[in-house]
Amino acid sequence: MTDSFRMAKSRIEWEKAITYILLHISCLAVLWVGISMTAVAVAIMLYIARMFFITGLYHRYFSHRAFKTSRVTQFIFGVLGCTAGQLGPVWWSSHHRHHHRYSDQPEDIHSPHHDTLLESHAAWFLRAENAEVQWRYVKDWSRYPELVWLEEQRLMPFFALAGLLFALGQYLNWAYPQTHTDGWQLLVWGFAISTVAVYHATYTINTFAHLWGTRRFETDDHSRNNWFLAILTMGEGWHNNHHWYPSSASQGLKWWELDITFYILKGLESLGIIWDLRTYPAVPATKKTEIVSKA
Repeated sequence: MTDSFRMAKSRIEWEKAITYILLHISCLAVLWVGISMTAVAVAIMLYIARMFFITGLYHRYFSHRAFKTSRVTQFIFGVLGCTAGQLGPVWWSSHHRHHHRYSDQPEDIHSPHHDTLLESHAAWFLRAENAEVQWRYVKDWSRYPELVWLEEQRLMPFFALAGLLFALGQYLNWAYPQTHTDGWQLLVWGFAISTVAVYHATYTINTFAHLWGTRRFETDDHSRNNWFLAILTMGEGWHNNHHWYPSSASQGLKWWELDITFYILKGLESLGIIWDLRTYPAVPATKKTEIVSKA
C-alpha cells in the first residue's frame, strides 16, 4: 500500500459514524439525569471490566494468543469483549495483527506517523475498507463457527448491556430508592459515559503510545513506554515492551511497571480458567536505549 493509495481512502461509513457521534452526544444527557454515587460507581466498574475485556481478552488472547483456555471460555471471552462496543474479537484481532505486521509503515492503517492524529485515533475504523474482518490474518479463529457467528451478532451483547443497565436502574429506583438512581441515569453513566471513556483510552495506544514516551528497545516502529497510558489502560502503556515481544501476557518488564491486566490474568490462571501464560524471554544483553520522543 502506497501513500497515494492512503490518500484515496476517503469514504466514511456515515451510518456508523453518526451512531458513533450520537453516542458521544448522549453523554450530555447527564445534565438531565443528574449524578449519584451509585451511577458513578457503576460507570467506574464497567470501565475497569470492559477495559480488561479489551486488554486481556481481545488484545492478549485473541490477537496474540498469550495464554490458553477452553473453547467454551473462549466464546464467553468473545461475548464479554463485545460489550465494550469495539466490534467482534475476530475483527479486532485481524486489524491488530495487521498493525503489528506493518507497524508505523505506510500500510499501518492507524499510524500517527502516516495519517492525521484524528485519523489514527478515531476515524480509521469508520472507513468502509476497514469495516470487514481481514480473514487472512485470523485463519486460526475462522475455524470456530461460534466465533464467526459472533462476528455477525457482535452488537447484540453491547446493546444487551444497555438494556440490562436500564432495567437495573429501574429496579433500584423501585426497591432501593436510597441509591438515588434510575434506569435513565444508569444508562447515561454506565453505558454512554463509560463506553466513550473506554473507547478513547483504548485509542490512545494507537496514537499517543507511538508518539510520546521512552524506548527501552530499538524496535522497527515508533512504539513508546508511557506510564500514564499504562495506568489509563491497565497496563497497555508499556507499548515499546509489547512491540519488542508481542506474545507476552505481561507488558510490564520491571517490577514498577504496573500491569493490572496481567495481575487479573494471573488470578484467572490460579482459578484454572486460563493456563500457559507466556511471559518475556530473557532481555537481550545488547545495549538498551531510553529515547524520549520529540514527536
